[in-house]
Amino acid sequence: MKRVHLIAAGKYHDIDFARLELLKLLAERPEVRTTVAADYGDAALVAGADLMITYTCDLLPTEAELPVLRDFLSRGGRWLALHGTNSILHFAGDGSVETPDDAPEFMGMLGSQFIAHPPIGPFKVQVTRPDHPVTAGLRGFSVVDELYLVRRTAKIDVLLHTAFSGTCPDFGNRHFSDEEVPVLYKRQMGNGAVLYCTLGHCRGHYDLTPIRAFNPHPDRCAWNYPVFYEILRRGIVWGLGG
Repeated sequence: MKRVHLIAAGKYHDIDFARLELLKLLAERPEVRTTVAADYGDAALVAGADLMITYTCDLLPTEAELPVLRDFLSRGGRWLALHGTNSILHFAGDGSVETPDDAPEFMGMLGSQFIAHPPIGPFKVQVTRPDHPVTAGLRGFSVVDELYLVRRTAKIDVLLHTAFSGTCPDFGNRHFSDEEVPVLYKRQMGNGAVLYCTLGHCRGHYDLTPIRAFNPHPDRCAWNYPVFYEILRRGIVWGLGG
C-alpha cells in the first residue's frame, strides 16, 4: 500500500475542480490510499506519506510546518507540486500584482518561485530531457494556459520548457526574455525530490471573489489536454517510486 497526501487549497483558482480531477487519477491506482487537506498543518499525514501532491495558490506553510516538509524530503519523500504551489501574491495600490520574496526556505525546497505570467494564451512546450522516465516518448506540444515565469531558487533538472519574450501587464509591465522557461522540472533534496509542473490553471465563475464577483468565462487551460493528464499520471507513478 502507498500513502498519498493531497493538499488542495488557495486563492483565485477552481480548487474543487483540480482536487476532484487529481483524486480521480489517484483512484486509478488500487494500491493508493489518499488523505486530503487544505493546508500543511497535519504533520502526521505529511510525515507518513510516500507522495505529497499540492495544488495551491498563495498558500504558505507556517514556520513550525517547514521542518516537517524538510524532513519529509530528506528521508526520501516525493512531492508532486503543481501550478501555483510556488506563488506569493500581493496586490499593489495600482492594481498590479507583486510576488515578493517572503518565503525563501519554502521556495528553496520547491526550487523556484513564481514571478509573473502573461495573459492566458497558447504557447509551445518543448521536451528538454527525452531520456527521463517522466518525459520519455513525449513530443513537444502546444497548450493554452498561464505561462508561468519563475525565479530559480535551487539547482533544478528541467524536463519540459518553453520560451517567452514580452511583458506581463498584470505584473507591472516588466519585460522578460527567457529561452528556457521551466514547465516541468525535478529538484533533488536529500533522499527525496520535488517534481514541479507549472501547467494546470483553472478558474470557475466565482473564484475571483472579491476582485470580481462573477467570472463569465471559466478557464480549464491544460486540463483540456490529454497530454497534461499523461504528465500527471507519470508524475504520480514517479512519486510512488516507479
